[in-house]
Amino acid sequence: MTERGAGRREVAPPGRRRVPVLRRAARAEWGPLLRTVRSALVTEKLRAIPVTLAAVCLTSAFQLVQNQSWGYQPVQNIGSVQADEHIWLALLRTPLSLFVPALDLPVWGALAQILVVFGIAEICVGWRLMMVVAYVATLAGTMYARIGIWIGPDSPIGLPDSDAYVIDTGPSAAVVGLAVFVSWRYRAWLTCALVVASMVFEVVFIKNNLAGKEHVAAVLVVLVLCAVWQLVQRKPRDAQRVSGWEHRR
Repeated sequence: MTERGAGRREVAPPGRRRVPVLRRAARAEWGPLLRTVRSALVTEKLRAIPVTLAAVCLTSAFQLVQNQSWGYQPVQNIGSVQADEHIWLALLRTPLSLFVPALDLPVWGALAQILVVFGIAEICVGWRLMMVVAYVATLAGTMYARIGIWIGPDSPIGLPDSDAYVIDTGPSAAVVGLAVFVSWRYRAWLTCALVVASMVFEVVFIKNNLAGKEHVAAVLVVLVLCAVWQLVQRKPRDAQRVSGWEHRR
């Protein structure tokens, strides 16, 4: 009996078997990204995210100034965007509007979003590409507000006329766009899909307003940017394959 039992392999409970599977899935999804971020922070510490830290300081400064009796209007003049304004004025203000916190939301939320998402993006794709994607996502929201008001409230993708006077500031559209872009660059497909799905869910079930629809617009534009990027990168590879095949002939 002892000899027979010695040849048997112990079978782990089903719950215990799931743990390695989940660990492997998490490692495949976030492993390359986390290794990149950890390596940069260990070797360079805060020097790895100088632009992110500058963005946090700028957002904090705007928050401090706009809450003073003398500072609200100057901040609005340089960083506040509304759909009823002239398009060129809105385009001029859009870059700084990203760093002006919304007055009806806690500033710590905006600062946390910038520190975490901008910081990861700066390490993973570089500060130049990070700022391009952040601006494109923010600009997508700015332009959607005008298009949505032109479409009107009768359409699911339209907006009421009253939204033309809503002050549209904050980093949320940029944060969502960067989350999608970094997930795509590091092939974290599940994370990318969850970000997109959560933005759609927000509009359909939670916050069917200007901010929610701007987030969806930012996601869609960044996805288009990712598709264009993929096509541009594929062309040189295809050309190399063709030239290599002709050379072998």
